[in-house]
Amino acid sequence: METKQIDAHTSRHINSQPRLHQRAPEIQPYGTVNHALPLELEEPVRLEMTEQLNQLLADTITLRDLYKKSHWQVAGPTFYQLHLLFDKHHGEQCKLVDSIAERIQTLGGVSLAMAADVAETTRIERPPRGREEVPVQLSRLIDAHQVIVRQVRILACRASQLGDDGTNDLVVSEVLRTNELQIWFLSEHLVNVPLVKAEKPAVDTGAA
Repeated sequence: METKQIDAHTSRHINSQPRLHQRAPEIQPYGTVNHALPLELEEPVRLEMTEQLNQLLADTITLRDLYKKSHWQVAGPTFYQLHLLFDKHHGEQCKLVDSIAERIQTLGGVSLAMAADVAETTRIERPPRGREEVPVQLSRLIDAHQVIVRQVRILACRASQLGDDGTNDLVVSEVLRTNELQIWFLSEHLVNVPLVKAEKPAVDTGAA
């Protein structure tokens, strides 16, 4: 009898109506880390690493989106090849975004997430809304990669100094190597070589 009474009482407080428009204070402010985590990394170390990782995250998100813009807007004789290449690189950058954000959370921090916050933080130059020529698209992407590669090398050294081997492994094994490989693929498209007819070597007449 007692169980039936409890069930009846409970059922009166349950319904299928979603509780919409809810708001509450943040459970953790941006720029902080959880105090007690069994990671054997002191709080100041985790604060510094999450700050630098969030900068890397903002730049990687921006590069990811720049690849999608280029994928949609590319034009010209190399449209098909670059359309596919840009989308492939975009997918690889998506994986890096997730890995970097999860590393920040693992260290007890708060990862950037929203476009407005990313736009305020990134160091990568903002492109125009309209379409650009392929050489400009490629150059923009390479410049963006260079921003990230420069930052990653500094971050990797600092993480190693502070004993944060996990962050060092992430930025070297995943972020750095992926970006280096993508730079190579892009750079080869800017080499000025003939497409279908080789140029004859200049004839040296020997005239002084």
